[in-house]
Amino acid sequence: ATPNMFKTIANSTAALKMMWSAFGALGGGKLGAQLGEQIAVAVADVNRCEYCLAAHTALGKGAGLTSETMSHAQIGKSIDPKIQAALTFAIKLVKEKANIAPDDIAALKKAGYTDEDIAEILAHVALNIFTNYTNVAFDVPVDFPKVSLS
Repeated sequence: ATPNMFKTIANSTAALKMMWSAFGALGGGKLGAQLGEQIAVAVADVNRCEYCLAAHTALGKGAGLTSETMSHAQIGKSIDPKIQAALTFAIKLVKEKANIAPDDIAALKKAGYTDEDIAEILAHVALNIFTNYTNVAFDVPVDFPKVSLS
């Protein structure tokens, strides 16, 4: 079955192509599915997107993450310092509307991220903002197991 989000965004061929190509590109990215899904649930929670929170929690579990890991990521937490740095940065990007400082980039680099990794984190955040806004604006019915916003 086609998820409701795709049915909704398919109202615009251009938007669907953009979203689908971004999913494909990031799916083959360096950061991997597990970090991508943790970023996705953190961004979804900040943006109050129940659809993306449910979908990416399920996808994270499918990528081998535990329910506990996904719950922690939802609130921007990880026991892994490197993942914590990425989640902190992603949440700041959303909450502060990209008003970041050189120290924010320095913190990512100190955690072990390269410029390539940072660009990919930015891409994950941007894609998730687009999907969050789509689902919230169109009040897309959630077709994944429900997860409560924090």
